[in-house]
Amino acid sequence: MHIAINSEPFDPWQVLNDYQNEKSELQGKYGATAVFVGTMRDFNEGDDVSEMFLEHYPGMTEHHLENICSQATGEHQLLDSLVVHRVGVIQPNDPIVLVAVWTAHRKQAFEACREIMEDLKSKAPFWKKEQLNDGQNRWVGKNTKGY
Repeated sequence: MHIAINSEPFDPWQVLNDYQNEKSELQGKYGATAVFVGTMRDFNEGDDVSEMFLEHYPGMTEHHLENICSQATGEHQLLDSLVVHRVGVIQPNDPIVLVAVWTAHRKQAFEACREIMEDLKSKAPFWKKEQLNDGQNRWVGKNTKGY
């Protein structure tokens, strides 16, 4: 399991490729890899959004993500998991989150990846402040479980 909170932009596909290549102990062990990449969109709640500031609670956030992945490991027999999440100023089309899991079978991989992402999105200690195109700022008040 690997958890990372980044304040700098990242290429999720390069991170995934590098991580998987470094994990030689996984080779030949997994039959499925499920990956979710979330990017910032330029709209929310009917408004145009020019950028977002994403805050987190250091230490608590990593601990929460580790717990999510540990729970998924037990429930879905994960061989490994990777979560990378951005914080700080984020622009539209920037990757925000990468979740990847490795399992023996696809059903476990799909279910685990979705469960990790849903928990992360609805319960993890992250806070979003949007900058709207009209110059206004607003905190995003709703979690988005199930979307």
